[in-house]
Amino acid sequence: MTHGSLPLINRFRLAVATAATAAAFASTPYASAAPTGAQPVLNQVKTEAAFDFAAGDAPENITVNPDSSMTISMLGSSAAMPPKLVRISPSGHRTTLAVGHKGDTITGNARGNDGTVFYNVMSKDASRTGVWEIPVSGSPQRLAALPADASPNGLAIGPNGRTLYVADSLKSTVWAVPTSDGRAAVWLTDPALAPDKSASVPLGANGLRYHNGSVWVSNISHNTLLRIPVTQSGAPGRIHTVTSHLTGVDDFSFLDERSDVVFAAENERNEIVMVYPDGTTKTVLTASSGLASPTSTAVRGRRLYITNAGLNEPHDAKLQSATINRTALLNHS
Repeated sequence: MTHGSLPLINRFRLAVATAATAAAFASTPYASAAPTGAQPVLNQVKTEAAFDFAAGDAPENITVNPDSSMTISMLGSSAAMPPKLVRISPSGHRTTLAVGHKGDTITGNARGNDGTVFYNVMSKDASRTGVWEIPVSGSPQRLAALPADASPNGLAIGPNGRTLYVADSLKSTVWAVPTSDGRAAVWLTDPALAPDKSASVPLGANGLRYHNGSVWVSNISHNTLLRIPVTQSGAPGRIHTVTSHLTGVDDFSFLDERSDVVFAAENERNEIVMVYPDGTTKTVLTASSGLASPTSTAVRGRRLYITNAGLNEPHDAKLQSATINRTALLNHS
């Protein structure tokens, strides 16, 4: 059966599972990936939280909040369960913020300056597909509708807190959604965002971050990381390909607010890869570090956080962290 003959939500599930094939706190240490005699960029790797894959708790995306709590999207669909959006406090307490319908998929999430939580929902139900919000003192509600055949994936908010950017994995598009009225509009459609239908994972634009005046997007089937400047008018500038040497790239994060050094999750290879501003790459964690279908990364201070969906047996879904060795990171060789 071809991907094209499947319903949208099932195509997404199959693509995620194909990528993977090519909840109590713990402190299990793992080895770090580094050439013999070299200092690892990431060390002190440990499991911060373990999740129940059979309950649908396969983490897909992460936001680290100012209070060091974490908002994590749980796929649900990987185990035919409803998806969830959960918050994990620094002490390990878990709070369920939202529960989707069975058959939905919750993907990217982001935090507004006022604490509002935003998240993407993909669903067979056209009344549910789009961007949702949870106000600080409110309940989940849909902010912006997207077309029934849309596949909203990565999500980020601009620095002024007024615009959300949504990567659409099937429509070669980045959507712009005003937080004030939720009227979604096409911000950019381009072949660089398109899926490669002949690829093992026929999805295009995947992870998305707003950083240093640009929207950055990964394209999973083209192995690329793209930088798209936001002009003074808010329109997209010329697309820059930062690198085309990422395999099965999912979501990513930056070393800090000023640096363009990227930590990218390569779901297909079970690796975390560092991308330097000149486009060169370095593998900094592998399966030997306990990675299990890594989907996203987030940085807070000197720690890198990694969500692992655990899509392959033994379905080791979890949240990991590692200490960033900036001295080793600067050794660009």
